[in-house]
Amino acid sequence: MEDKATIISLRNVCKSFEDGVTVVDDFNLDVKEGEFITILGPSGCGKTTTLRMIAGFELPTSGSIMLNGEDISLLPPYKRPVNTVFQHYALFPHLDVYDNVAFGLKLKKVPVEVTDRKGNKKIKMKHLDAHTIDERVSHALQIVDLDEMEDRDVSTLSGGQQQRVAIARAIVNQPKVLLLDEPLSALDHKMRKDMQVELKEMHKKLGITFFYVTHDQEEALTMSDRIIVMKNGVIQQIGTPEDIYNEPVNAFVADFIGESNIYNGTMVGKLQVRFIGAKWDCIDDFPLNEKVDIVVRPEDVIIGPAGKGMVDGEIVSKIFKGVHYEYIVIVGKNEVLCRDTKDHPVGATVSISVEKENIQIMHKELSENQYTDAWINSSNQVVIGEDPFECDVAQLVPGGKLQEDGSVLDPVSKRTYRFKDADVVATIDLDKVTLSDDLESGATQGTIINLVWIGDHYQYIVRTDDDEDFVVNSPYSWNENDLVSISVDKAAIKLRLKKDLEEYAED
Repeated sequence: MEDKATIISLRNVCKSFEDGVTVVDDFNLDVKEGEFITILGPSGCGKTTTLRMIAGFELPTSGSIMLNGEDISLLPPYKRPVNTVFQHYALFPHLDVYDNVAFGLKLKKVPVEVTDRKGNKKIKMKHLDAHTIDERVSHALQIVDLDEMEDRDVSTLSGGQQQRVAIARAIVNQPKVLLLDEPLSALDHKMRKDMQVELKEMHKKLGITFFYVTHDQEEALTMSDRIIVMKNGVIQQIGTPEDIYNEPVNAFVADFIGESNIYNGTMVGKLQVRFIGAKWDCIDDFPLNEKVDIVVRPEDVIIGPAGKGMVDGEIVSKIFKGVHYEYIVIVGKNEVLCRDTKDHPVGATVSISVEKENIQIMHKELSENQYTDAWINSSNQVVIGEDPFECDVAQLVPGGKLQEDGSVLDPVSKRTYRFKDADVVATIDLDKVTLSDDLESGATQGTIINLVWIGDHYQYIVRTDDDEDFVVNSPYSWNENDLVSISVDKAAIKLRLKKDLEEYAED
């Protein structure tokens, strides 16, 4: 793709809705002509909104969208040289295959040079003639392998055939860019796999740019030239399928793209890292004692006889997958997902090894929750979002002591301070947040919107009604979309004033 020109550029594109929720944040991307590019991410990450902004169905709040160097950010959809294939094909049930594909062409007008009665040449918009329409429809149906079905009623077609009709209807207009919004989501598993191959072949035949949106990792890895992984409206990583799979930049990408073992680790020496109870050689150089995330793919784990590898563990689960077995080995408190062609019995003690090249080490994304818009209410509680939490306001004064009237005494200067309405930064360690099914037990409630298994515990993102996120480490299991209560011990909330302490001194 290096020798191809850039056809689409998105520069600092943001999209926020009226309720203040930002669904796409500072999106930057250059797409090459003829590229098959996929936006991949979980539901609600902003991928469809990004596609709709390119199509013109949504307008960016800020930033620009360029097509061949022209800013199309505010152009209506019908003036953009792009076509969209949606999840629901929206075919016309009263028209046959041919007329469904030809529908847009029959309405379309193109500029034609004509000579008026005075001999002057001018441009006039005219409908396409029947011969041109027939040629284009026939060509589009050939590309999608429906050229012998042009007279069929669309209601008699299978789901895969209807999907092809929708694609033919889009490509018959000869768009520069074809946008596809999860077009395979309505198909069964086998048909999806077949259509993945067919879509890739269509892309080669057409030679135009495909911009594809999906939450299916297999689709993205199978078809794409490049993949953009998104989370909460923000790009996490851009790269080839091989780069994304083999070199994820963080634990979220590693967990989302294929199955992964993810562990907490600590750098204990030059090119040495400690995790799951052993010291491992690695090829990534990080500062001594830095806390890191470790990612190991299941296929890179080597199972051997007990005592012959780096650590020993017990096989607690075995599933036959056809070409290999999938095992879960417990090492200490950690689960290790492994794949091996050899048959080992459940309950056996085995060793675990990993080649140093296959141990992926990355910076920890987050070590604590930080809330920069927190404030102290009249009850000396810290308000995060709209929810009050009990806290120790005395920490805002070095050596401070809380008085009965709610003020804080400095025992050295004997001055008192009152922090009502004080703006603070509140930080909470990920391990200090407690979740519960008892919705009345916490200071607030939230919905689990994301979870990642990190070796011996889960890491959850819990979102409250007022759109605050709590990242939580917990050994207990919940599912996405579960509603839970959120509790934090007052001693675990660290506070820092945003203004000078003297502004809160009492005379």
